[in-house]
Amino acid sequence: MPACTAGGGRGGASDPPAGGGGRGAVRNDVPSPDGKRSVFIRDWNLWVRDAATGRETALTTDGVKDFGYATDNAGWTKSDRPIVVWSPDSKQVATFQQDQRKVGEMYLVSTKAGHPELQAWKYPLPGDDVVSTIQRVAIDVDAAKVVRFKMDPDQHRSTLCDNLSCRGGDWADVQWAPDSKSVAFVSTSRDHKKTALRVADPATGSVRDVLEEAVSTFFESGNGRINWRYLPASNEVIWFSERDNWGQLYLYDLQTGKLKRQITSGEGNVTQLLRVDEKRRLLFLLAVGREKSHDPYFTHLYKVNMDGGIPALLTPEDATHEVFLPDAGDYFVDSYSAPDRAPVAVVRDVNGKLILTLEKADISRLMATGWRPPTPFTVKARDGETDLYGLMFKPSALDQTKKYPIINQIYPGPQTGSVGGRTFAPARGDTQALAELGFIVVQIDGMGTPWRSKKFHEAYFGDMGDNTLPDQVAGMKQLAERYPFIDIDRAGIWGHSGGGYAAAGAMFRYPDFFKVGISESGNHDNRVYEDDWAEKWMGLLEKKTDGTSNYDTQANQALAKNLKGHLLLAHGTMDSNVPPNNTLLVVEALIKANKDFDLLMLPNQAHGYGSMSNYMTRRRWDYFVRYLMGAEPPKEYELQPTVPAGRGGSTGGN
Repeated sequence: MPACTAGGGRGGASDPPAGGGGRGAVRNDVPSPDGKRSVFIRDWNLWVRDAATGRETALTTDGVKDFGYATDNAGWTKSDRPIVVWSPDSKQVATFQQDQRKVGEMYLVSTKAGHPELQAWKYPLPGDDVVSTIQRVAIDVDAAKVVRFKMDPDQHRSTLCDNLSCRGGDWADVQWAPDSKSVAFVSTSRDHKKTALRVADPATGSVRDVLEEAVSTFFESGNGRINWRYLPASNEVIWFSERDNWGQLYLYDLQTGKLKRQITSGEGNVTQLLRVDEKRRLLFLLAVGREKSHDPYFTHLYKVNMDGGIPALLTPEDATHEVFLPDAGDYFVDSYSAPDRAPVAVVRDVNGKLILTLEKADISRLMATGWRPPTPFTVKARDGETDLYGLMFKPSALDQTKKYPIINQIYPGPQTGSVGGRTFAPARGDTQALAELGFIVVQIDGMGTPWRSKKFHEAYFGDMGDNTLPDQVAGMKQLAERYPFIDIDRAGIWGHSGGGYAAAGAMFRYPDFFKVGISESGNHDNRVYEDDWAEKWMGLLEKKTDGTSNYDTQANQALAKNLKGHLLLAHGTMDSNVPPNNTLLVVEALIKANKDFDLLMLPNQAHGYGSMSNYMTRRRWDYFVRYLMGAEPPKEYELQPTVPAGRGGSTGGN
């Protein structure tokens, strides 16, 4: 989905880091496991470069424009880096030839003196007759031999993210056998409701189906990491499913495709399978929601036997645990914290025994500045029964005898939530800075966001206009009853990307509750946003005989006539993730309805606003101060990047 913060990526604030380092240029080649060569794309074909000699050799020759090998273009995101998976012996690559020849295009036009520059690229939309497909191949690198898999083209889909490559460029749903003689992969239907595990022979291209799972809404294989594993040595497959309302691991027979046993059970979700110890038949996994007395979003590490048993908790502290577990060895590093508790880093053995405390973060200097952590809270959802969790940010000099306007900083999911990660962070965007201006700022993870039960995550499947808004309103009202310093009659809301979509929707769907809203780079009508996103969360677009469709009610422009309060719309004019026509559809509807509103188009800026981010932040603060607080902000206040003491130079924008 669109990024949840102005400078963030698609995955959301809570996604695990992709790895890599530094601010250097991203590599456009993919090195082999032995480091002796790498593959790259040139003129729609895949090439290999020898690391020692620099010699370059074409591996394919029939790639043409929009029908190239290993190309990375999901519409909303694209790169020049090939999507491949090297075999363990560094002699083969699994990849594909992507067919986008008849796929529709998206267009952006730069702002400059003189002739503008046109950007055009393939960008499929929901309901398009033709969307991107891939034809799977394996390539013998030494012989430059391409073997096509004997199967129909696959949809451009993943069980983990909205692109084939996730987690820093990895092709998530492809796994080679250790002996490099076979390769397993997952095929997912266009609507994400059917998923099949298959195994191919890279020498012949023959493919056999192992197992298939069909669901009524959407299938996912984990959170931040795919959780299926190809284990040809034992003729088994570890499979992830939410069939019992929770994310669990299952063990299947690789040859027959029959279920051998359910590995994990009970309430709580396996989020990431970190290590498979085949010799000892042990699994090490991250999970949430299994510890009844803990925040259900706190992540813990567990160990469980593949042949059955209760998962053993290895990280018992009531906090969220960031675990650094190597592929082998008897120890791991555990850094645990919470939004209101500083990190502690320790070393444990694989049985959970504490070996050594490495460091406890000292935040005394931070506290001395007047900084205070956010306040975690729990409220009831729209149904009056389900617990929702969130964070509250208050002015450090809060006067409990006064009334403060309340601002909801929203990201509705469905792939993450408003709060994001539960680790300690001195700053969560500008939430605390906004609070210091004299506001109460809240983040609430509503129904329809992940990490809870499958039913919870599906709460607004097929109705994206919901955007968790009933939960946001219910939660804010409960907080106002609980804390007299909250002035619920002065409620505002803002968000970026999916949050921008939700913020504008809030102003149109709850015009008497929300008085001020700021909508940044919103995907206001998912019919003009990339196909993979909406078709997963809304289902396939179905046009009815009367000209309507199942997507009509999610479009913000259809409700723009309801606006009563102050609304600021903002968008970068070169946003290739959520193109600016999303916002202009709302602008057009507001004009036709004769509504007053404010519009800020940021020339030549992408989804995160880049060098204009500080300007957007200042305008956001001004807007809430002027229209929600009723005060006059300082004129054209300029936000300056901070430079740590003792360091020269300057810092750039996003």
